[in-house]
Amino acid sequence: MNLRQPNANEAIGTFNRSRNVAPMSGICTRCVDGCRGGCDIWLSSFRGREVLYPGPFGEVTAGADKDYPIDYSHINIQGYAVGARGLPPGIEGNPDTAVFNEVDTETEYGWDRKVKMKVPIFTGALGSTDIAGANWEHFAIGAAISGITLVCGENVCGVDPELVLDGRGKVSRSPEMDRRIETYKRFHEGYGEILVQMNVEDTRLGTAEYVSMRHELDTLELKWGQGAKCIGGEIKVRSLERALELQKRGYIVRPDPSKREVQQAFRDGAIKEFERHSRLGFVTKESFLEEVDRLRDLGFKRITLKTGAYSMAELAMALRYGSEAKIDLLTIDGAPGGTGMSPWPMMNEWGIPTFYLQSLAREFAERLGKRGMRVPDLAIAGGFSSEDGVFKAIAIGAPYFRAVCMGRALMIPGMVGKNIQKWIGSGELPKSVSKYGTTAKQLFVTYEELAEKYGREVEEIPLGAMGIYTYAQRFQVGLQQLMAGSRNFSLKSISRNDVMALTEEAARVSGIPYVMDAYRDVAEEILDG
Repeated sequence: MNLRQPNANEAIGTFNRSRNVAPMSGICTRCVDGCRGGCDIWLSSFRGREVLYPGPFGEVTAGADKDYPIDYSHINIQGYAVGARGLPPGIEGNPDTAVFNEVDTETEYGWDRKVKMKVPIFTGALGSTDIAGANWEHFAIGAAISGITLVCGENVCGVDPELVLDGRGKVSRSPEMDRRIETYKRFHEGYGEILVQMNVEDTRLGTAEYVSMRHELDTLELKWGQGAKCIGGEIKVRSLERALELQKRGYIVRPDPSKREVQQAFRDGAIKEFERHSRLGFVTKESFLEEVDRLRDLGFKRITLKTGAYSMAELAMALRYGSEAKIDLLTIDGAPGGTGMSPWPMMNEWGIPTFYLQSLAREFAERLGKRGMRVPDLAIAGGFSSEDGVFKAIAIGAPYFRAVCMGRALMIPGMVGKNIQKWIGSGELPKSVSKYGTTAKQLFVTYEELAEKYGREVEEIPLGAMGIYTYAQRFQVGLQQLMAGSRNFSLKSISRNDVMALTEEAARVSGIPYVMDAYRDVAEEILDG
């Protein structure tokens, strides 16, 4: 059985003509001379490298669809008829105190200086992509009023059209970065934070120095690898002048806009866009520890690290080096997940899947703990979208994992709300929306709650931000119900005993008890008692 269908996918606009395909290659079983399209091979025959990337770029986010042998659906949450763990000190559990709406969903991360969040989720890195930039007001304000952390991703300064560099080639002014940070700060209320992510080009351009000097941010995030999936294209540009500008700033731009034949192909209309890539990093223990010290010397109170679905060796490096550097959060991004722009084959076929990666991370954290080393607070990313998945991730990773980083699942509410705002303004609400009402007050169940809190300022909250807040509210209530059913009234009380593996293979990979073994000793004691 092939775990995915190669050679055709909606994400890259391709399809098989035949209803029967060869499982391994994805080629139609009857490939006809004269076929008018359109599998990957067919389209690649004249559009070439364009077919590597999901599209249309800037209008979609894409998520890989490979069906891995084990994922979080192979885990179920335990339910209990007795007990109440995690209640406030002095409160005894009973039917009147152990009610689901009193469940505490707050979490925190940090080595010494903690950051609290109202729910255990935060945004993926929203960096230099068109979607992140165009929707930033919705994403940033939505995260701020929801009380969660917002990650401002890599290359924001580097692709800023109004970027000003000083005589040393360092950032002296970046209006886009200023906009990103100031938008979040305006509605920030003490929960969550905005942190800026850095890759190789950001380091060379002096992004850390700029945000430290101009905005006095508390936290900076280092990144191992670049793009969403190690070597993602990240952004495309549609003008020759812009491509040359980014190349001059130090980025890898392909096709090479400085070549005469490429410029002619662009004028002919054959080449319609250019890809801007970042460079691969090269990690050593010494260079990592030195960089963390350098950033702390710049004034950053917290340093976090984001790493991807690399091999076991890199995972061990991240945990061990992060422990020695006393970083405040390590976010581990598993395969497949989604992205604004990464090569489609890489999204499906590269890296350790999230379930396996988290299981390894938890195993390695235990090993370091037994050696007397403190493990940084951990977060997992890679394909999460709902509260049940987050509960399972926190349980499987207990007591080390504090939160889940979510990409597309937190972007979608922002885009939905933004579009509702546009449709209200144009009087073109689709029936799927208008059946609930025709105004923001009628459509958003949280509108009056926010109006009560912010007064007239609620009118300055874009509906995309309201969409994220409304989604976060639903997430919180759903999580409270799952936690109450497992008799956990705070996140810290969730343990690995609160989940069970539905397959023996999932049990072997994760170390979570198989469903036919979980609590068997307790059950037999009751039966024989």
